[in-house]
Amino acid sequence: MAVSAVAPRRLASLLPKCRSQRGFSGPVQGREPLLFTPGPLTVSGAVKQAMLVDYGSRDSLFLDMVGGVRSDLLKIAGASKETGHECVILQGCGTMAVEAMIGCAVPRDGGKALLVINGAYGHRQSLMCQCMGIDHECLVFEDSEPLVVETVLQKLREGSFTDLSVVHHETTAGVINPLEDLVKAVKAEFPSTSVLVDSMSGFGAYDLQMSWGIDFAVSSANKCIEGVPGFSYVLCDREALKRTKGNARSLSLDIYDQWSSMEATGQFRYTPPTHAVLAFRQALLEYEAEGGLAGRAARYKANYAVMKREMEAMGFEFYVPEVHRSYCICTFKTPSHPNFDFKTFYDLLAAQGFVIYPGKMSKGDSFRVGIIGRLFPKDCEQLALAVRAACDRMNVPVPIPAS
Repeated sequence: MAVSAVAPRRLASLLPKCRSQRGFSGPVQGREPLLFTPGPLTVSGAVKQAMLVDYGSRDSLFLDMVGGVRSDLLKIAGASKETGHECVILQGCGTMAVEAMIGCAVPRDGGKALLVINGAYGHRQSLMCQCMGIDHECLVFEDSEPLVVETVLQKLREGSFTDLSVVHHETTAGVINPLEDLVKAVKAEFPSTSVLVDSMSGFGAYDLQMSWGIDFAVSSANKCIEGVPGFSYVLCDREALKRTKGNARSLSLDIYDQWSSMEATGQFRYTPPTHAVLAFRQALLEYEAEGGLAGRAARYKANYAVMKREMEAMGFEFYVPEVHRSYCICTFKTPSHPNFDFKTFYDLLAAQGFVIYPGKMSKGDSFRVGIIGRLFPKDCEQLALAVRAACDRMNVPVPIPAS
């Protein structure tokens, strides 16, 4: 049965009844809302349909599918079992995988992590360390700028750190960090330091190779591979993974125990997210059909080009300088015009079938537009029309006067 939806009727009163108003598209009949968010994302109909089958947790067909997913994820990172790497799937959201990675990788005895932070998700890692009693220090950069490799190296020279943790693509503002340069520089000078990477919204859209010297890297099903929420995964150097035995600060987030159980039985230790895995398998097939990393990145870049052109033409200002800006997340400063109200703006867009996301910036108000997921340039053009209509409805002139 085909799935269809209409925009929320509760918001209809916010919209002008006159269909002739400039740029107004009205509620979109016959389709689900488009999610311009960092995740969960808009996914294909085939990905949704893949979940309409029930598998038992010990079904051989399901277990074979899990094995294929693990292999395919390693392949995206240029790795395999033959190169000495492993993929561990964990039930739960991406934050759980980050917590599992940190909680297992940092040794209980003498372990100390350096957290490189340039956004909210790096600060979240510090909260994790505090909750787990892990010794750590934070090296903080502005959330609109990438980390500086030499500054990180200098900090490592000052202390006895066993682990370095960094966010690949900081979803907070959409800043891409120089991961390859950092990892190679760290391993050249500090070969015994484990490198932990949160690539939640980067993996699959930006290159990440385990061969650079990465020990652990995590991402989630509902990001750039375009699956649905339900599980996350940790890509590991096998020897580094083995060293985590006995380190875990949590039973359910023990990546060594999860891996050893999967290797021995092919099964999850606890109830697996069967339907999410089925959806993800379909998402991986679509990822490969699109051309893998190159194809997926090309579409996201095309989406970004439309959003940049249209939003700047309407007077919206980016938060992140273009040189540091990713093509996955666009963060815009909230206009200072007295008639602009973000809550109203959000509701007006949602009523037209477009969902965006509030900002998490440390300096000033902002909002985010995610352009990952099953979105195309034509969808971005429609969003731009909806933005224009929302501004009209709020009596905010377009182009918006500079503040």
